[in-house]
Amino acid sequence: MTTTIVPIACAHPAFDQVAALFDDYRVHYGQPSSPEITRSWLHDQLAQQRLSAAAAIRVDDVCGFITAMIMPASLMLGTAWSIRDLYVAPRHRRSGIANALLEHTIHTARSAGARRVSLQTETDNAPALRLYAEVGFQPVTGLELLNRSFDPTDQGAGDTA
Repeated sequence: MTTTIVPIACAHPAFDQVAALFDDYRVHYGQPSSPEITRSWLHDQLAQQRLSAAAAIRVDDVCGFITAMIMPASLMLGTAWSIRDLYVAPRHRRSGIANALLEHTIHTARSAGARRVSLQTETDNAPALRLYAEVGFQPVTGLELLNRSFDPTDQGAGDTA
């Protein structure tokens, strides 16, 4: 079966299928299903060009998607792409779709002049780590990933100016 990787914009005929699959992805990672809010959020991210997206399509079925953001790479005076999300519907896994989505994004980033493509995943996600190594990603040593989370109900408490 032929898989086609296509860029997804808000007006693309497959956008609603991608948004529905994005909601499934969120549920997979423990978030509550919220199809309309997810669709609206994804629409805003794409419309504002904060994310780019591509989908894997077989016949008329969206099988998976990938999102990436383009960031300044200030030390290299260029750009870097960060893959933010990669998801393949369970019934389509182990069929090369994730690899095709990754290769598409890597090729698109390289063609756009990016200096690197990066991503992150959980340390215990062995299948993903194997796939990422197969397409050339390497662990980054000497860096720590740090976050500071915010309570969405607490607008600015504790901030100092």
